[in-house]
Amino acid sequence: MADPLIEAFGAEETIAPVRFEVSGTRPDTAVRDLGGIYAGERWSAVPSHGRFDYRYTAIGDSEVTIRRSQMHGEIRGWMPVGSVDYVVTWISTGTGELEMRGERWPMLHDTPVMFPADEEFGFVTADYDQRLVHFDREFVRRVAAARSDIADRPMRFDPRRGADESIEHRWQGALTALSRALRVGGPDSDAWQDAKVTAAEVFLDMFPPQSDDLPDVLEQPRNARLRAAVEYIHAHAAEPVSIVDLSEVAGLSVRSVQESFRRVFDVSPLTYLRHVRLDRVHEELLEAGPQAGAVGDIARRWGFAHLGRFSASYAERFGEYPKQTLRR
Repeated sequence: MADPLIEAFGAEETIAPVRFEVSGTRPDTAVRDLGGIYAGERWSAVPSHGRFDYRYTAIGDSEVTIRRSQMHGEIRGWMPVGSVDYVVTWISTGTGELEMRGERWPMLHDTPVMFPADEEFGFVTADYDQRLVHFDREFVRRVAAARSDIADRPMRFDPRRGADESIEHRWQGALTALSRALRVGGPDSDAWQDAKVTAAEVFLDMFPPQSDDLPDVLEQPRNARLRAAVEYIHAHAAEPVSIVDLSEVAGLSVRSVQESFRRVFDVSPLTYLRHVRLDRVHEELLEAGPQAGAVGDIARRWGFAHLGRFSASYAERFGEYPKQTLRR
């Protein structure tokens, strides 16, 4: 018997089956095919030891797909902001590396990592066999909402955080259930629907989302458009954000956006953005410990280019300087 929660999920939108394969033996077609799947930018590919071939398969539906990417050769490129679903990936052979905001980290064999979800990131992989699970963002939000109230607030993930080893066995079980459901019943079966939700729940446990508590005043119906702008700030705080961006998201004029922030928060939109960024830096410094050079790296990641002005703003907001927070 299907879970009522699953039935409710299916009622919200049409869920389309997904099944496709691309393959070839030329670097230019790999860039075209694979870059097209991920809306990639500045992609390039070259042979390895005189050989080049690739194969990419996907099966599932528009909410969850199981994928496999294999290549003899090297491919690299960049993913623009928001270009992919929530993606968990791991390689079993070859090499891989992710890059975000100038920081790089390797993809270790058989160790799940999460693609950065809301920031531009780069990658390079070579001679690899890679598995991926794609989760539709709205589907994950609904699963999260069924578990807690976290989905009522903007969710953000730290892609540098590795998978919790204690949960990896559950992840393997979820993958087995997904594969079995597709093999036995296909993407229209109750078993597949159940397996999807279980996999999304394990994903949320393996890479716990962080969330920001939004001010209660945003629950008022009159502030619905302002809430959209505030949610955008919280979701994109590490990126360049302009008042024009907030205007488009909220469906308000630039002047109305400015007036709304003044009316509700008594600050300008960009001051509100700066406060959110300072809060994010504060959170990271509390977790970082006394590491040399950490303050500047973290501040730059959150958009503070002038460290002197950043330090003064930080002290004004938290009553201590960043290095004092780092030494706690």
